[in-house]
Amino acid sequence: MKLASLKQGGRDGTLIVVNHDLSMAVVASGIAPTLQQALEDWSNAAPRLNALSENLNAGHAANAFALDMNALAAPLPRAFEFVDGSAYLPHVARVRKARGAEVPASFYSDPLMYQATSAGFLGPRDAVVVPSEAYGIDLEAEVVIVTDDVPMAVTPEEAAGHIQLVGLINDVSLRNLIPDELATFIAFLQSKPRSGLSPVFVTPDELGAAWIDSKVHLALTTHVNGQWFGAPEAGVDMQFNFAQLVAHAAKTRPLSAGTIVGSGTVANEDTGLGASCFAERRTVETLRDGKPSTPFMAFGDVVRIEMFDRAGHSIFGAIEQRMVPLVR
Repeated sequence: MKLASLKQGGRDGTLIVVNHDLSMAVVASGIAPTLQQALEDWSNAAPRLNALSENLNAGHAANAFALDMNALAAPLPRAFEFVDGSAYLPHVARVRKARGAEVPASFYSDPLMYQATSAGFLGPRDAVVVPSEAYGIDLEAEVVIVTDDVPMAVTPEEAAGHIQLVGLINDVSLRNLIPDELATFIAFLQSKPRSGLSPVFVTPDELGAAWIDSKVHLALTTHVNGQWFGAPEAGVDMQFNFAQLVAHAAKTRPLSAGTIVGSGTVANEDTGLGASCFAERRTVETLRDGKPSTPFMAFGDVVRIEMFDRAGHSIFGAIEQRMVPLVR
């Protein structure tokens, strides 16, 4: 099934069920007012939401309405936790090579991960507001999963059973603020504004044969200002699958229902498949030419991030966001 949230209903939105082709929806009346509340009672809510989804797709759901992407908040407008990994070895290796560093030996057995911003997520059509272009505005196209309650110290095999939803994220980064923050050896703060989520999150069964070994085996397509930017394969070159990422995050603490876990920037060894962020493209240029030639994003630029099934149908809908200046 596919789930989304309307902007109406307060800070956590109003939970709706969306049909397979993203054309129709229905409010999850009497089941759960918000996606967060559904996740907190997932064993009871999921079967009822699935039944509503079946009725909607069969054309039998009462009070169904045409889906308007502009009316959508993020599926989870805010979350208790968002932890973002860096699971794609080619991206990590290239970025480090460009600055003369090696991939740390620990990366091959332990994922890189940081605590990200989760107090609020942008809707799929919301603008990305930044105080200054000088901060180095960058997109990051990633896959995310959402968990139910995850016990502390789960194994990857156990963690796989706690993955309930899958979606996409534009994990916005302000690249020119990152070096000073990394130099503190603490974490990202100012360099990570709010990120945008895909219109819908889906249960893994919606992905069919593309969901294998807790990975999504499909291309993640990004366009910038209508021009193709990249379409790397999300299931290829992923050093750690989502079950391993969840287990890593839960090593010393339980994870609350509604925790979002990100894959990190999707990247492949084959650079001909393009990039999922400007930093990646600039790194490839630096390794090839000695310096980057592509600037970061400017105000007015529009990013579109989408994933299609093998038949060419959009699975999650598109994240489509314009970069705009802060107006005081």
